[in-house]
Amino acid sequence: MRIEVLIDVKTTLGEGPLWDAEQERLYFIDSFDGRVFRTTVDGREVRSWDVPAKIGSMALRKDGQGAIVSLQTGFHALDFKSGDCDLIVDPEADKPTTRINDGKVDRRGRFFAGSMDTKEEGPLGALYRLDPDFTLTTIDTGIICSNGPCFSPDDKTFYFADTWTGEIWAYDYDISTGAATNRRTFTKVDTSKGGAADGSTVDAEGFLWNALVYDGRIVRYAPDGTVDRIIDMPVKKITSVMFGGPNLDILYVTSMAKPPLPRFPDDPVQRGSTFAIYDLGAKGLPEPRFGA
Repeated sequence: MRIEVLIDVKTTLGEGPLWDAEQERLYFIDSFDGRVFRTTVDGREVRSWDVPAKIGSMALRKDGQGAIVSLQTGFHALDFKSGDCDLIVDPEADKPTTRINDGKVDRRGRFFAGSMDTKEEGPLGALYRLDPDFTLTTIDTGIICSNGPCFSPDDKTFYFADTWTGEIWAYDYDISTGAATNRRTFTKVDTSKGGAADGSTVDAEGFLWNALVYDGRIVRYAPDGTVDRIIDMPVKKITSVMFGGPNLDILYVTSMAKPPLPRFPDDPVQRGSTFAIYDLGAKGLPEPRFGA
């Protein structure tokens, strides 16, 4: 195994690595600066788009015209050609202290994304499902900081974390209807050490990989929730993970250059970089696109 800096654009809050298997490009975002980045597998060719508010996550569209992005001001459609970013729906227009955060698409083209309290203190957030026809459904409520949504390879389990509860949850998932039910604890994270569950992905074997933000470790969990492997990263403020590369065997890891709140730790010069981890002996699955 080796860990390398793929690209260093000093993202204030780097998040949401997303591998486009069709075009072989890696997307990631800067949540606080409101930017979407795209780069090649070697990190040499870089393109970026500005969005009109803080961004929590994105989903590529099946029509090839751009992406669905979750912003502080709701769900928007970003056109890569024009740069236009048009509002679809704002489910929390009456909540000035929340923003939409992490999200992923299921294999029927639905976008799941949850919101968070920007102070990361109160259970003001919710988990939403945006369908291809732009119908919005509330899946869960009472969430402090939504993170880590992802799906098992058999589409029967949906994983999700409320970062500061110290738990990653599992739900029974019905791929035919998009219903997530029977929430239960998949695994617990020891937040007393300063780390907490952030972004996740599931590999081809059904193991869940999670970034422990502020702790600088990536943990691979077996399907029964037990710890299978731990990787120490060169920075503490890692935020999310995603498999990519031509063979889906490179683990991409985003990080933040500046902590969002004063209580969180600083990092060395590699802070804000997007990392690539090679030779893990594991592979991911192609990330689905939004749309019918």
